[in-house]
Amino acid sequence: MKKGKAWVEEFKTFVMRGNVIDMAIGVIIGGAFGKISTSLVNDLLMPFISWICGTRDMSVLNLVVRQAELNPDGSVAREAIVLGFGTLLGTIIDFLLIALVVFLLIKAMNNAHRLFERKEAEEEAAAEEEAPPAPTTEELLAEILDELKKQNGKSDT
Repeated sequence: MKKGKAWVEEFKTFVMRGNVIDMAIGVIIGGAFGKISTSLVNDLLMPFISWICGTRDMSVLNLVVRQAELNPDGSVAREAIVLGFGTLLGTIIDFLLIALVVFLLIKAMNNAHRLFERKEAEEEAAAEEEAPPAPTTEELLAEILDELKKQNGKSDT
């Protein structure tokens, strides 16, 4: 029974570590972001691309290399050879649009991070300007010597 409790405690410690929780939050936010980016592509951008291509369903854009040959009874004698570039084209466009959205998001985050760092650097520079300069070693030794002279002068009298 002790082994089971130790295992449960070890598992609890592992799960409660900050990096595991951060990773779980990242996965959840990533899933939500995936839904947002897919909706952006499917609901806002793809209708414009479909309008340009003339069809909403990109999979219908195919190149027939050889027509199907039918028997007199209507059964297929030879299958048609079709290059289904429409599906590939739709997938590529979907990927490029999602990549563009992710790129713009990361670019915005990097710009915000740079602005934040610049503001922190300016605040640190302002704080350094306000603070008096640190005394040099010679100045500190001179102060100590003056203090010792004062103490020795008082004890002689």
